[in-house]
Amino acid sequence: MTNVDASATDIAPAATDSAAVWAALATVPDPEIPIISVVDLGVVRSVAVDADRISVEILPTFVGCPAVELMRAAITERLAGMRAQVDVTVSYAEPWTSERITPHGRDRLRAGGFAPPEPDRAAPAANMPLISLAPRARCPFCGSRRTRLDNAFGPTLCRSIAYCLDCRQPFEQFKTV
Repeated sequence: MTNVDASATDIAPAATDSAAVWAALATVPDPEIPIISVVDLGVVRSVAVDADRISVEILPTFVGCPAVELMRAAITERLAGMRAQVDVTVSYAEPWTSERITPHGRDRLRAGGFAPPEPDRAAPAANMPLISLAPRARCPFCGSRRTRLDNAFGPTLCRSIAYCLDCRQPFEQFKTV
């Protein structure tokens, strides 16, 4: 997804469609990690556009996420002028999961020094016992798997702190949810 530098006022209200709204949303940074957009983070669940209203539904990464109100305000501000009314609602209709982060978003996280969550692995065979081990994060700086979890509790509920044993850099890891 490419970033669009046009402001909301550059888009004529009559010509605004769902694609233009999604393009505008792709320029709204996550308030806690501004290197990734709310679209690439996967928190935008749906967009609806009609003659006088834009409705956007967002999914918080965790219940009680402190950034939800900041996201709502940023989305509302970005879309202002595209329609007479902009409604941004927080939805719990489905849980946000780390699988919602786009490939571009995962690349942006890595470039910013964050380890994106590991992709969901296939479910084990029915006869195999489930052994739950936290996967080792890949270091976003050197790519090494020789990392350790330093603290399961990072600066927010969705992140933890890890350390690379090869390049000796600490980094934040997104939890797989």
